[in-house]
Amino acid sequence: MIKKLLLICSFSLLLVSQGFGQLLVDEQDSKPLPEGVNLSSPYHTTLSFFFNLDPKNFKPNRAARTLDRRGVIGDPEELAVKLQQVLEGKGIIIRTSEIPNEPNYVDSASNAEHKYYFDKKRLPAIYLEKQGSQWKFSSFSVSQIAQLHSETYPLGTDKLLNLLPKMGTEQYLGLQLWQILGILILILMTFLAHLVFTFLVDRVLLYLMSRLGYGDIGKNYLLPIAKITSFYLIVLLLSLLIRVLHLPVEIWAWIVVVFNTLKPFLIMVIFYKIVDVIAAYFASLAAKTASTLDDQLVPLLRKTLKALVIIVGTLFILRDGLDLDIIPFLTGLSIGGVAIALAAQDTIKNFFGSIMIFIDKPFQVGDWVTSGEIDGTVEEVGFRSTRIRTFRNSLMYVPNGKIADAVVDNHGLRQYRRFTTTLTITYDTPPALIDQFVIGLREIIKTHPKTRKDLYHVYFNNLSSYSQDVMFYIFFEVPNIQEELQSRHEILIQIVKLAHTLGIRFAFPTQTLHMETFPEKKGLGQEQLDSQVYENLLQKFFKMELGKKVE
Repeated sequence: MIKKLLLICSFSLLLVSQGFGQLLVDEQDSKPLPEGVNLSSPYHTTLSFFFNLDPKNFKPNRAARTLDRRGVIGDPEELAVKLQQVLEGKGIIIRTSEIPNEPNYVDSASNAEHKYYFDKKRLPAIYLEKQGSQWKFSSFSVSQIAQLHSETYPLGTDKLLNLLPKMGTEQYLGLQLWQILGILILILMTFLAHLVFTFLVDRVLLYLMSRLGYGDIGKNYLLPIAKITSFYLIVLLLSLLIRVLHLPVEIWAWIVVVFNTLKPFLIMVIFYKIVDVIAAYFASLAAKTASTLDDQLVPLLRKTLKALVIIVGTLFILRDGLDLDIIPFLTGLSIGGVAIALAAQDTIKNFFGSIMIFIDKPFQVGDWVTSGEIDGTVEEVGFRSTRIRTFRNSLMYVPNGKIADAVVDNHGLRQYRRFTTTLTITYDTPPALIDQFVIGLREIIKTHPKTRKDLYHVYFNNLSSYSQDVMFYIFFEVPNIQEELQSRHEILIQIVKLAHTLGIRFAFPTQTLHMETFPEKKGLGQEQLDSQVYENLLQKFFKMELGKKVE
């Protein structure tokens, strides 16, 4: 028994020190290995396989006896070596303490079959299977060795497996000479690759973009993406080459985790940067439209896409890098999502309300809207609420779900803006002067550049208790309230000037005592003049104010 234990311990120390076989052996009782091969249990078959492929005791013909080669064409010794290289390249750690030493072992997860998987998650095609009284690598596993080997060592890197060890097998610091030289070569290749990618990105890419007239786009958007892409290509190249060094299992297992984490992380960063390019493109399209609602949609779209990229990227990092099963997490997330949805019905309603606002576009930023108690100018449209600045200068946050269900009067979408008022003139104004006043009002409308010329109403239409009333009803063709107010100002100024020129007095509620026969005093009644005089006064007004003659 002592001899057996010494044999196992010496074999274990040999494997750990060399880093071959990816095998960690614990002290267990085992039967003697006849001719170096024992197939009585998964434990003994695994031990026989790696023991006979150890460089100090290299007997691939014996290791090939652990393979079930029924129906498989190929050199059995070459298949055994390739299987070992696949396990090493994948970073599969095989701990003998976890391998069953039972001749009748049954895998409860595989329909109670006599099978043993080394790593069912990362390498489900490789497993031991009992044939009669012997445990061997299954015929299916043997048939997959060539394909797995080409996947593990693509692009001809498998040729380095036989070339590099010829550089020397002397040991320094726990590594063989060819492994140390391989690490130095990889460092040099990484430095050179970084220089090449930097030159291609910083010089060639920016030069081509500048020649095409997109220098700013290349510098601000494409250059960051290209740099991250170059880092990803370097990591991908290193992950392909470093596996041929067959580093010790403890080191290589951590290196695999690092590379498997870096690759999805860098891809996530690349897509995160691409979102900025997409957002910039849509921003340029939104700038060409008259609607300002598109300008609000672009930042929301950018934030949503970036959040989606981060969520999906994190899931891939957890799955590929940290080797976690994300299916239960997604299942729990979906169940939790239903509960959250039920608890946050108003939030979801507001979210879909914002979608309807962006689709239907009932208003845009800057529009004056009215809906019930809502009355103000739209400042911002978000995914949950809309900000409206009231005319009291207060800020109103209105849930989008409420706006989507409400009747909204959008004053900002008016093509014409109505302006109506009543011009009250005193009762002593003669009819001929009223006629000329009305003609002058109509001419003011015709000459103003922002009034609607095909629809307006200016008539002497009422006799009120204290005035003669002239209806003034027009439309302005202006895009916003500022220009409307400016146009009103201009029209009213022209009306006042016309009244002063013609001698029109505007009436207001008063009580007037008429002294028609007061000695040496004229009456308060307006002097009746000939209609030609009023017409001449009107022509004088337009000649001075508007520079044209009224027919």
